Amino acid sequence: MLRAILFDFDGTLADSKEAFLSAYNELADRHHFQKMTLARFDSLKSLSMKERCAALGISFYRIPFLVGELSKLYQKSLQRIPLMDGVGEMLQELSGSGYTLAILSSNEEKNIHSLLEMHGLNYFSTVMCSKKLFAKDRLMHRYLKRNQLTADQVVYIGDEERDILASRKCGIRVIWAAWGFDGIENIRKAGPNFIADCPADLLRIVRELS
Repeated sequence: MLRAILFDFDGTLADSKEAFLSAYNELADRHHFQKMTLARFDSLKSLSMKERCAALGISFYRIPFLVGELSKLYQKSLQRIPLMDGVGEMLQELSGSGYTLAILSSNEEKNIHSLLEMHGLNYFSTVMCSKKLFAKDRLMHRYLKRNQLTADQVVYIGDEERDILASRKCGIRVIWAAWGFDGIENIRKAGPNFIADCPADLLRIVRELS
């Protein structure tokens, strides 16, 4: 029986593309990386993380050392970050249906709490974060253990290839949010259990799982 619904944050709940671009371009100025426009951001969606780094002239192995700096720059745009279309209504319906909702993200916890408060979203029992981009499987294991749940009692919703790979590593079913940051080319290879083209699709899938 489905008991808890776990969410990624950026690109799944929060429309933080422009905030990320602003932060990235400031970081690019500091470190002499190639800068990005919205058009280029969209053109990179079909590439893997390593391929994106190569296209921008960034060593993939520097990413863990840049995450903290990028997060501080991202904070400057917090007050301007909207929700993805339809997400507020979707969360209200899921919460009203009795599901436990949680956020597992590689963003910073204080950023997420600030945005949730700004948008009046008080539906989440838990916000768990890791500064490591590729450690969401550890967050998932921790969440399951802390809440005495089995993998088949939860589902994860994310928009990136790494969300899907982490979920599969834990044996957790995963719904890809197609309105987010990654393109279908990466997602097909990762193999999500379900694809939601919009929040209304997600609600339908959750009802079917229940």
